[in-house]
Formats: sequence, structure tokens, C-alpha cells
Amino acid sequence: MGTMQLQPRRYRTITIGALIALCVIIVTGAGVRLTGSGLGCDSWPACNETRFVDVSDAHTAIEQLNRLFTGVIVVLVAAAVLGSLIRAPRRRDLTWLSLGLVVGVFGQAVVGGIVVLTGLHPAAVQQHFLLSMVTVVNGAVLVRRAGEPDGVPRRHVVRRRTRHLAWVLAIATSVAIFTGTLVTGTGPHAGDENAERFGFVISDVARVHGITVIVSIATALALVARIHRHPGDRAAMWQPLTTWMFVAVLQAAVGYVQYFNGVPELLVAIHIAGATLLYLVTVHVVLATKRPLFDELAAVRSETVDADHELVRAIVTHPDT
Repeated sequence: MGTMQLQPRRYRTITIGALIALCVIIVTGAGVRLTGSGLGCDSWPACNETRFVDVSDAHTAIEQLNRLFTGVIVVLVAAAVLGSLIRAPRRRDLTWLSLGLVVGVFGQAVVGGIVVLTGLHPAAVQQHFLLSMVTVVNGAVLVRRAGEPDGVPRRHVVRRRTRHLAWVLAIATSVAIFTGTLVTGTGPHAGDENAERFGFVISDVARVHGITVIVSIATALALVARIHRHPGDRAAMWQPLTTWMFVAVLQAAVGYVQYFNGVPELLVAIHIAGATLLYLVTVHVVLATKRPLFDELAAVRSETVDADHELVRAIVTHPDT
């Protein structure tokens, strides 16, 4: 019996499934908090002292289902790791990135337990969300790398200043998301009416968050202006950057509308989903600065083959020359 092998296209499908699941649980986790079900299960890893799994009431069922969905993620992440080992050809970068997902999911489980055992302390909830975002970044890079050709080196395809500005945008977006967690930890949607909140003034942290969002959008506009001056940079980055602008403007609009309308649960959920999507797009903006040399190598090989054909034709036509 031959050794089991996994084709690159099928492996990439597995990584996409894992990434989607990692994004979905961020939104379902927000749903737990927004429905006041954060302590529906008041223990960890068991739901409570009497039952490991409990769906006896609405809040408990919501929290329990969210925990059970973690099992789906574990299966998909395990498939990504095992798939990287039987993928043909095997690539070390894919194995390491898939193992990064294992670390992220394990860390999320541990921090999730701390969230419950601390009674939904806002700092623990904040760290749980931020770790989820880091794991999503890992997943996005894995999907991107899994879609690249094997054995082809990667190189920067934009100018150095453009590259640096893309990283500045990533940092600015990260700061905006971090300040957003401060607003969440100060606001009314704690997951339980008795949960502790940050002691900030909500209007102050919302203003700081708004400023960081404006800085992010201004950075993106500066990047747009720069790539317009350099056609090569524009070709590489126009699509992910315009997508970033579109998502960021919508996300900012939702943020302002929810704030001035008493942060209704549905808009908060949309805002959290938007933050996840924005961070995914941010990753793609940075990744767009570098790509495999596949096109260039193919062109060189094509030119070499054409030259060889011309040489053979000349020898056949003029054997005495």
C-alpha cells in the first residue's frame, strides 16, 4: 500500500476551513457576551459542578454550544497539521504555521477558562479576543502560503518605503482594535450584569478609539497616494488596499452609529465581525508586498527555451557556420 499523500489544492481547502472556523468563533463568542450568557457555564472545563455538558436553560445552552464549537476548530486545526505532514510535496513553512494554530487554539482554551474563573474580568476577556485575532492572522498567513507554488522563492515586489508604510498601517490598525477592546471592556455588554468593568469614562475611551481609527484611515490614504506614484507598487497593492479602505470606512460608520444609538446588540455583533474582517484584509495588505518569483522564473525559462530553439534552427539551416 502506498504512502498517503495530500494534494496542495486539497490541503489549502483544509486551511481555509480552519481559518473560517477561527473567524466564526470570534463572532459566536461575542454572541455569548451580547446575550448575557457569559457565565451560562460558571466553571471550566466542565460547564458546572454537576454537569460537564449542560443545556438546561437558554444562557447555559448558548455558552455550551460556543464551547462545543471549539471542538470543530480542534478537528480542523488538527487536520491542517496532519495535512501538512502528508502534503505532496511537504513544506516546512506550512507545518510550522499549522503548529502555530495549535498553540493559538490551546492558548484560547486556557484564557477562556481564566475568563470564566475570574467572573468575566474585562482584562481576561480582552486578552481572549486579542489572542483570537493573533490566531486568525496565523491562519490567514497559512492560507496564503498554502496557495503559493512549491519550491519558488519569494521576494519583495514593492519599494522599501511602500513596504514600511504597509507595516505602519498594520500597526495602526492593531492599535485601533486594541483601543476598541477598551471601549468594549468599559461599555455595557459584559456578558453578565454582575461582571466587573474597566473604570474608564466611556466617552473618553470611545474618543481615543475614534482617533486611532482616523489615524489608521489616514495612513491608508497616504499609502494609496504613494502607490499611485509608482505603477509597480500600484499593481501589487491596489486591490487589497482598496478593499481595506472599503471595509474600514464601513466599520467606522457602524462604530459611530452603534455608539450614538446606545450600542444595540446587533450592531455590536456586526462591528466585531467587521473588526475581524478588517484585520484579515490588513494581513493581505502586508502580504501583498511580497510574492513568489514564479512569473519571473517562468519568463526566464521561456526566453531560454526560445533561444535554444533559435540556436538549433540556425545549426540545422546553416550547418557550416
